[in-house]
Amino acid sequence: MITEIAPAPERAAPAPARPRRGRRAWDEVPRWRIYLPLSVYLLFTLVPFYWILLFALRPAGSTSLVPWPMTFDHFRKVWTERSFGTYFANSVYVGLATLVLTTLVALAGGYALARFDFRLKRGFMLALLCSQFVPGALLLVPLFQIFAKLSMINSLGSVVLAETVFQLPLSMILISGFIRNVPYSLEEAAWVDGCDRLTAFRIVVLPLLRPGLIAVGSFAFVHAWNHFLFALMFLSDQSKQTIPVGLNTLMSADSVDLGALAAGGIVAAVPVVIVFAFIQKWLITGFGAGAVKG
Repeated sequence: MITEIAPAPERAAPAPARPRRGRRAWDEVPRWRIYLPLSVYLLFTLVPFYWILLFALRPAGSTSLVPWPMTFDHFRKVWTERSFGTYFANSVYVGLATLVLTTLVALAGGYALARFDFRLKRGFMLALLCSQFVPGALLLVPLFQIFAKLSMINSLGSVVLAETVFQLPLSMILISGFIRNVPYSLEEAAWVDGCDRLTAFRIVVLPLLRPGLIAVGSFAFVHAWNHFLFALMFLSDQSKQTIPVGLNTLMSADSVDLGALAAGGIVAAVPVVIVFAFIQKWLITGFGAGAVKG
């Protein structure tokens, strides 16, 4: 017996919504209220950079507010006479070595924190978090004693290890958050297909962690590039100094070479700006992935 289904009664059309009163919509805000604060902030940010460029490009003794005639004597001075070429190479080595070592160790530790349960896991995570409240100056004495016993004082390797120790806790926490956002079922599917845990991680999980690894690695590189304290304390030979220590040598108790100091600051800042310009897309994606709880 076939029963005919009666058509559902037509519903009355909803009453038109009343216009909301109160605060105006974002699109109705006058544009000047948006652009004026942004312009003030942009001016506040760019004026110091222009001032650095002015001192670096105008001749010594000039008081002009425009770098004309333009000169590159200050750059030649810091690169050749002040050994900034050597400082630059040392900073590149320290930054890249810290990036690789921090990323590899944090990747292994972050995977363990994300995929395994063990005793005192919460306490270990809390200890990692609390270690970020410890200033780097408190690590100088124990690290110096350790490196002295290992005969690593006045070696770039000591700075790399110190920077890695300082960066590891936060990097491990961030990478564990990225790994938690990767569904565990993807690894299980790879195991069913015959992969072991390491192969499944390399083929399935690691490609999905690219934005997070770039974010963590970039911050490790920038911190190692700009950090002054460890290089100052662990390196005594001038041929092994890094750029932050080299900038400090341009200032003395009697005088400061402003032109050379500005040129050295630009040499130190340009590589970091270029790196962030190329990885900004991955950096934003990585932070977005780390901000979502899986």
